[in-house]
Amino acid sequence: NQPMKLKQTLILTVILSLISITVWELYWRSQGYTADLDDDKYLWAKARQKVEKATENDVIIIGSSRVLFDLQLDVWEAETGIKPIQLASAGSIPLPVFNDIVERTDFKGTLVVGVTPPLFFSTTYPGTFFWKRADSRIQFHKNRTYAQRLNYSLAVPLQNTFAFISNDEEQWYDDINLKALLKKVSLPPRTDRPKEPPFYRFQDIDIDRNVRMKERMVTDTAFANTVKNVWKFMVSGDMPPPDKESTSNYFLKDAKKFMARGGKIILVRAPSDGFFRDLENKGFPRTEFWDDLVDRAGVPAYHFEDYEGLNEFTLPEWSHLSAQDADLFTKRLVKILLEENVIPTKKTN
Repeated sequence: NQPMKLKQTLILTVILSLISITVWELYWRSQGYTADLDDDKYLWAKARQKVEKATENDVIIIGSSRVLFDLQLDVWEAETGIKPIQLASAGSIPLPVFNDIVERTDFKGTLVVGVTPPLFFSTTYPGTFFWKRADSRIQFHKNRTYAQRLNYSLAVPLQNTFAFISNDEEQWYDDINLKALLKKVSLPPRTDRPKEPPFYRFQDIDIDRNVRMKERMVTDTAFANTVKNVWKFMVSGDMPPPDKESTSNYFLKDAKKFMARGGKIILVRAPSDGFFRDLENKGFPRTEFWDDLVDRAGVPAYHFEDYEGLNEFTLPEWSHLSAQDADLFTKRLVKILLEENVIPTKKTN
């Protein structure tokens, strides 16, 4: 009869679906993929929500990818008893995030601001790529619906279970969603512009937005070189001159307001190496950019060049620390901050 046929069809459909999912998952596992989270607007908004209940004893990290990679939350917590809230975003300017915290929250704890000169001093124009990367996450946090929050809560266990679920906003070359797979189809170039080299994912991230560089970056020189090629490509075109005054003034205005209500600010210049360090020294001289900002802000500031324990690292792709070195860097930096009594701690000696 009809109900029995319908039931049999449904059972067969479920069985075939499960078989298909299993085969697809096993295939990608055989290619070296593992289940992990995506560093997307949902995960950032989840971290940003913590600020609403943060106290004066809490620590928030903002900045670009260097403090995202280099400051390890578990190590910080082990040394101080406090796990920071990680709000840094790769390839973005920290200024809109700082402004969001100052204008839309009552937070008056400790704010660690990562300064990557080419990004920090780039622009205050909202239409630029680096500004929109940060601001789009802020707007999503403000406007997300309860349905979106629920959907993401349900999606996290799936992301942590299945390797084939991949939808990172960075659009890595080795993503396995449909859009990424289509990009790998070889087509004749439409312009004379050099083709962008493949950008492979070289990080892992957890639910607290703690990012660690993949071990392959240390053990596989060829793989590390693919990331170096991307950095060279990104800076090979015409770059607008830095807007030091506007960016500094924008930051200092918010800093004044934040400190007036009792907040503390710490500036951190994380390591760079090789190609990037040469480029930054030439285009963003320390005395003209970093030193001037520190003098005008009047806040504790820590440049990796000034400390023996912080300036001895070799970076696999010139811009970020390996996972092991990030642990050391965090531990050594936190030790300095504790010795100078500029960060809170819940641990007793």
